[in-house]
Amino acid sequence: MAGSMAKTAAVAFSIFLNGLTPSDSERSKASSHRESISSKLDAKFGVYRMFESGSFKHGTGVSGHSDVDFFVSLKSNRPSLSDSTLSAVRSALQERFPYTHIHVSRPAVVLEFGQGYERVEVIPAYAKERVTDKEVMKFNIPGVVDEWMESTPEAHLSYVNSCNSNPQGGAKELARLAKAWKYYRNVPISSFYLEMRAAQYMDGETFIDYAQDLKRFLERLQGHELASMNDPTGYTGRIHACSSDVKRADALSKLDTAATRATKALDEHKSGNERKAFEWWDLLFNGEFPAYY
Repeated sequence: MAGSMAKTAAVAFSIFLNGLTPSDSERSKASSHRESISSKLDAKFGVYRMFESGSFKHGTGVSGHSDVDFFVSLKSNRPSLSDSTLSAVRSALQERFPYTHIHVSRPAVVLEFGQGYERVEVIPAYAKERVTDKEVMKFNIPGVVDEWMESTPEAHLSYVNSCNSNPQGGAKELARLAKAWKYYRNVPISSFYLEMRAAQYMDGETFIDYAQDLKRFLERLQGHELASMNDPTGYTGRIHACSSDVKRADALSKLDTAATRATKALDEHKSGNERKAFEWWDLLFNGEFPAYY
């Protein structure tokens, strides 16, 4: 992290990843609002269940940037347009938390507690069907525009965990590095997309070399041109990288720059010029990577 120092790439990435990992207090502060949120939504819509999902649950969150995500399975009838549900949920929560900034950021309603430092995302969901052979529940959640899309959060958690089974936990660490790049460089790309791509990249791998695999992963994203991907669990449809063509163009431009910097860093690292390699990694992560000494 900024202000930290290291002598080798291995130590630097270890320090960096440790600093990126959210603390227990970050999670507990945001989660402390769970009961109040659940009670309000239950009174307004009826709630079958509310459970945590997303980066914190998956172990891929980034300190200071990732939110605590809650799936809320509602009992009310699902309207044809998802915007109606998002607006209704936002209004209900604004009644309960009148002094909290609450806004819609698809597919969620976002509550910014503690002057924005404790962010909670509430994803309204309607149970669709249970895949009985795997005990996986499918939900409809708000889509990119105003449609509904399928989601199987429990299946995605199982997939990330299975791809993270090597001794180093490579899938979650690679996802955290990719998300750090996204946040530090303001890249308009879906965190969920990066997580699924990282897990897919590490599926079956038994070892991770951060310097090399980060570069290869960014190049893999380039090769895909941030195209939508098939759900690797096979339960839902396509997973989109960006919410619009304009954002995709911006993300691709920043991805090209990132891949170039990661390549130059790896080349310098292999040549034994660690100081120069650190400088390229620091550019990649916008001044947040540990310094060389």
